[in-house]
Amino acid sequence: MPAKLSRRSFLELTGLAGLGAAVTGCSTGPPSGAATWAMWSSSAAEKKVWEDFSQYVEQQLGVKSVPTLTPSSGYPTKLDLQLVSGTASLVTAINGTLIPTYAARGAHRPLDDLIKADPDFDLDDFYPTSQRISSFNGKTYAIGFDVAPTVLYYNKTLLQKQGIALPSRTEPMPWATFRDLAKELTGKDQYGFTCAPAIDDLVSWIYCAGGNVMNDAADRSTLNAPEAMQAIQFVIDLFVKDKVTPPIKNLVTESSLSNFIQGNVAFMQNGPWQVVNVRKAKFDWDVIPFPAGAAGSTPRVSGSSFGIPSGVREGAELDLAWKLLKTLTSTGALDIYAKAGRNNPARLSAGSAFQKPPDNLGIVQDILAGKLAGGHSFDVTTNWNQVKQLLGQDLPRTFLGQVSVTDAIAGLTPRLDILMRQHQDTVRQSAARKG
Repeated sequence: MPAKLSRRSFLELTGLAGLGAAVTGCSTGPPSGAATWAMWSSSAAEKKVWEDFSQYVEQQLGVKSVPTLTPSSGYPTKLDLQLVSGTASLVTAINGTLIPTYAARGAHRPLDDLIKADPDFDLDDFYPTSQRISSFNGKTYAIGFDVAPTVLYYNKTLLQKQGIALPSRTEPMPWATFRDLAKELTGKDQYGFTCAPAIDDLVSWIYCAGGNVMNDAADRSTLNAPEAMQAIQFVIDLFVKDKVTPPIKNLVTESSLSNFIQGNVAFMQNGPWQVVNVRKAKFDWDVIPFPAGAAGSTPRVSGSSFGIPSGVREGAELDLAWKLLKTLTSTGALDIYAKAGRNNPARLSAGSAFQKPPDNLGIVQDILAGKLAGGHSFDVTTNWNQVKQLLGQDLPRTFLGQVSVTDAIAGLTPRLDILMRQHQDTVRQSAARKG
């Protein structure tokens, strides 16, 4: 078990030093012996999924299930505060991009000892990509509940209305073909494409071009490499030059999902995690593989997991936490998750639980299994939030045509390199602390 950070050290690492006092007040808390767990939830449809999960937990464990649901935008900050104050749940959901962050801080415990001691737990039933996302420095820090590649949603009704043949269900279209289609489908109050003006969406294009945000050693930024520059420029041209995207009214609140659901956008870049929300659309739609660049169709593969905070005490408390984590990631629970269309389950044995619509959702499992197109695990650092914040300063302005891609990347690269070096320092400190 990793050495635990002091409360002061953890506050400093999380940047919450001034907020620690806000969570030290008295609270009645959940009943003794309850199965407490934390999850993000930002819609009524998502809340229903977690309510069903909670009922399943009580059926399986025979104890009170107490989930804490928080809107996704505020979840990381709330979790940080709970970890610092010692009020975190027995099991907490962790976005895959933050697993290295929490693992390096010692905020969550490695699970390898629990996995090894439990003959009933089959880690091989989880997609290899999910296992990679849930690990840090060769150790497993969480168990996945979802994993999926970015795909392309398309408005079948709009394409059919325009007399345009529907794209292949299995063959990724080349970038040039996609661009031509997006331009053809753009007209008065109608647009060919939408995505978020942020690195999380840009990175899929970068991977497909054969580039990355960082080098293999994760000690230097490679956004200024030709492959990454080509990918970013391609996407920016869709916004600024080709004008095939809805006008951006606010860089902070711009929502590709809202744009697509309105019914006047042909293609949306997003993940299967939005199926539950896209089902509200008033038109016929489906999903296809992500467009193929020079490196093929290799968009980012993202996932989320459940972990156990390091503050959970050995003995009965840890035993309950492990049972709860296994239940939350069991085939039965993930069948509930999949049937709701929330996302693709991280377990292979739960993968067949998806129900239509969309008709072509089976490509998600085929991509993860390597049978169709491909995917690229989302490469992140232990300070990924800082990397995102930095990239969120100047890069979004390129989507508005206010700054060129070349100038934006040139200005960001030196600062990105500093963050990469800080990441390496954190990794070394983490290894020394565990040693």
